[in-house]
Amino acid sequence: MLDHGPAVEPGIGDPYPGSLVLVEGALPEPWRRLPAPVPGAAPASSADPALLERTLRERLPGAAGATEAEIAAAEARLGVALPEELKALYRAVRARREDWGGGLEAAEHVFEAVGCELFPLDGLYIADAPSRPRPWRFAAREAVVTPPDAAVQGLVGSPGWIVFGDSGGGDRIAVDLTPGPRGHAGQVIMLHHEDGIGADLLAESLTALVLARPEDTRRAHRAGPPIKAQVNTRALPSVEAAAHPELEVLGIGVWDGEPLGLAPVAGLPRLRTLTAHPGTLADPLEVAALADEILALWDRPPITRTSLDGTPGRAG
Repeated sequence: MLDHGPAVEPGIGDPYPGSLVLVEGALPEPWRRLPAPVPGAAPASSADPALLERTLRERLPGAAGATEAEIAAAEARLGVALPEELKALYRAVRARREDWGGGLEAAEHVFEAVGCELFPLDGLYIADAPSRPRPWRFAAREAVVTPPDAAVQGLVGSPGWIVFGDSGGGDRIAVDLTPGPRGHAGQVIMLHHEDGIGADLLAESLTALVLARPEDTRRAHRAGPPIKAQVNTRALPSVEAAAHPELEVLGIGVWDGEPLGLAPVAGLPRLRTLTAHPGTLADPLEVAALADEILALWDRPPITRTSLDGTPGRAG
């Protein structure tokens, strides 16, 4: 039996050890990234809490709204003040299933009125980085960047992403209080459940979402060389082609030519992750059999191995 201990992540689909965590509580770089301040970020001109509340009351006559005390309790639990549009939405409909007797038709009516599956106030949560966990072996291969024309910051999560709903297919809908350089405070974004990082812009405001004025959801693209590069038979043709000072993640995949050297990327200031298929490196470091030694150098608990002798069967 293997007891990986707190310093080793379990493997995926097998009992063997996965990534070695050399520093207690360490997180991959993208998961440590915080939103950059955007001075002057303000709500969009379409943001109109009064119009939003009035529209929802017209679409959902008789719907029970949240009280000011319930809204204040949600703010206290989250540790953040809700934007005025979000408060206006919940004043019109609090989205508790008991309010419509658990009926599917009523829930679909709310979906159509709001534009998403609305969570009740006690279902709101902050989509920060810890809310989107990912194993080290995959997370370390990611890189995040925010282009200067981006409406949404390229992040794993943010303390300013307040999730209030779902697309109906597992994608979370959130109000964004930490927008990108070309975004608006209080814009509506979607966090795709199949992605570990990033979000797409849905609407420049909650009012725009409810009034069905969606935004172009294409993400802004960073100009210049990629900070995450792949060298293989169908991507970049050499390590030299991938090398540049901003490179953070380099992967070497299936390769039919001569093994590759890493001299072109030696000393790059931001390179932090390198993965390579077996046989692709001309001078690979022999580290696979040194896991416990590496852990010991960092004063981390080793991988323990226990052998069991005996014959399987019933006790007694």
